[in-house]
Amino acid sequence: MSYQYTAIGDSLTTGFGALPGNGFVPVYRRMAEGRLREPVGAVNLGINGLTTAALEQRLNSYPIFRQSIRDAEIITISIGGNDLIRAAKAVSFRPSDLSPALARALHECKRNFGGIMGSLRQLKNGSRQPYIIRIVGLYNPYPQLTEATDWVRQFNAFAAGYSSSVCGFASIYHEFAGNERSLLSLDHVHPNGRGYRVIAGRLDSLGYGRLG
Repeated sequence: MSYQYTAIGDSLTTGFGALPGNGFVPVYRRMAEGRLREPVGAVNLGINGLTTAALEQRLNSYPIFRQSIRDAEIITISIGGNDLIRAAKAVSFRPSDLSPALARALHECKRNFGGIMGSLRQLKNGSRQPYIIRIVGLYNPYPQLTEATDWVRQFNAFAAGYSSSVCGFASIYHEFAGNERSLLSLDHVHPNGRGYRVIAGRLDSLGYGRLG
């Protein structure tokens, strides 16, 4: 028996900011092997800079994404952070526009995320093998911005609403809040190896459902 793990999402999924092999995907894969006591093969489809809209499009029209999801017993998603970052950067010279810009981005992000979850359900519909989906929550890349804190909390609450016996939400907000200096890499946006281990540990703590 062996398991297939497909990771989809943004630069957190690629492990950007950490040395090779130290992103959350390879660390979580090793944890899963230890817990399931079977080999776990990983397909990492992470793309730096990916937004919710772009991920939804890939799940709808890219054969490698669709087939890799169908084949997977373990699926992780990290998405949403770039929606916030792009909206904030677009109005960085016009602070008065920040709140409405973030509100628009959050509305679109939620709608796209709903589409992503719907696509996953559709692709796994009729699956004979038990499977699990794990959503990586967001931490705040702009802890100095109150508006960004509110944005992240609202997105996390929305994403956590998809929790079920199959789908789990890995909350990492409180682990990173106030610990950015020790958990983020030199760019102050992406996790370092220690930060990615925190994410992998949260995923692992959600258990493995009916697998194994």
